[in-house]
Amino acid sequence: MKALSPFFLVISLFLIKQTASFAQAPLASSTVLEPKGFREVAQLRPRSTKEIKSSTWSIGGETLDRDYTDYQSYKPYLGPLGAKRIRLQGGWSKCEKVKAEGRPSQYDFAWLDAVIPDAYSRGVAPWVELSYGNPIYPGGGEAKLGGRIPTSEEGLAAWDNWVRAMVNRYKNQVTEWEIWNEPDLNKLNTGEEVAVFYIRTAKLVKSIQPNAKLIALGVAGVPATAFMRPFLDHLKKENALDLIDILTYHGYAPNPDTSYPKIEEMRQLVWSYNPKITFMQGENGAPSTASAVTIGALRQWDWTELSQAKWDLRRMLADHGRGIATNLFTISDIHYAAGDHMTGVNTKGLLKTNPDKTIERPKMAYKAAQHVFSTFDDQLELLSQSKPTVSQATVSAFQYRHRKNSGSLVTLWSAEARPAETYDPKPTDVTIQGKFNQPVFVDLVSGKVFEIPKNQWKKSGNTYTFTAIPVPDYPVLIADQSVLSLVK
Repeated sequence: MKALSPFFLVISLFLIKQTASFAQAPLASSTVLEPKGFREVAQLRPRSTKEIKSSTWSIGGETLDRDYTDYQSYKPYLGPLGAKRIRLQGGWSKCEKVKAEGRPSQYDFAWLDAVIPDAYSRGVAPWVELSYGNPIYPGGGEAKLGGRIPTSEEGLAAWDNWVRAMVNRYKNQVTEWEIWNEPDLNKLNTGEEVAVFYIRTAKLVKSIQPNAKLIALGVAGVPATAFMRPFLDHLKKENALDLIDILTYHGYAPNPDTSYPKIEEMRQLVWSYNPKITFMQGENGAPSTASAVTIGALRQWDWTELSQAKWDLRRMLADHGRGIATNLFTISDIHYAAGDHMTGVNTKGLLKTNPDKTIERPKMAYKAAQHVFSTFDDQLELLSQSKPTVSQATVSAFQYRHRKNSGSLVTLWSAEARPAETYDPKPTDVTIQGKFNQPVFVDLVSGKVFEIPKNQWKKSGNTYTFTAIPVPDYPVLIADQSVLSLVK
């Protein structure tokens, strides 16, 4: 046998270290809920993306089009995370840097060729946003968040050429195309004007890839009625409402549980035009640092890695409990450059970055997201008509059933305020009609699984009553042990 070269040994040791470490986020013991009298019996086992057949979860992979994150640095973390989809931005201006004058357009797709096929090979399906503008063309729009859409005849023709090239190149790996991002941030982008632009682009995509799903529009505001109504009115006028398969919205709130009345208002507005449109939360997450450090949404408040993990869990499972698919924003901290909508580091990433955008380590939120993605897959059925009864008015609760073994699972959290660094759990009585052969209590931040003491639960027929269950300000579970993936 040949001796290994020093270079190969160094690389091998690095890969072994990375494999052992990237699935685990640091977790200070003082932050873990340790329910009094509950015996720890197991740990949730994160499942990789390829171990999960299907789910509604997506992870954000945004801003590669402007080089604000580094895909090559964060890609090893995608498979172990467990999200089945990733949101990417196409980046017209990064693909086409020289104006086409009297010749066919020339594109540099090398950067996307290093991303889209790789994500797909890891079992993480890319859904790609067609954006932003390209200022090399007069009236070609702006290549930044909150920028102007293409408006000139020349700019729109060049846009069409790029969209055509994108869809033809990646149609075997991309089945969902989102058209633009947060157009309502720029007041010059009217709802009617964006509708004209949307119809043009949607018809072009469909002409190349008839079975593609079309996603509109990643609106920043919720319910964004002043923008959405003229947008929908124009689509209705052009008999084009069927060009929207999925509507994505963002909208950030310091207490994520306060978001849903406005989301419901938006849903009712859109469904009054076309009740077949599916809703998806297209971008949401919390920062992990103090107000003075982060930029972007929710920067007015101080955050830590713990409160970020709590907030992300609440947004994900409040969406899921309402049957809304979720894109968790985002995989890696984002380093915005001067000249864009903002400048600085947006610390909403599940991965903490170094100044050069390489990955320093996973945060608590990475591990928390693993626990959700591994547990809430297509094997669990949401029972929207079977709400648990809880003794605390401020506790949110949703109920699920395992499709194969009928075991029950319930999510619980205190929803009255923004997630805090410290919080005294609320002792809560929970009554559930379901099936629990071996009920356990699960902390979704730490992944610890506890046996519920015999004197704190009882069964009467198919009704189970759990007493004095400690409910913190982030989701925990009461679950039949059979529905969980565990390491004992």
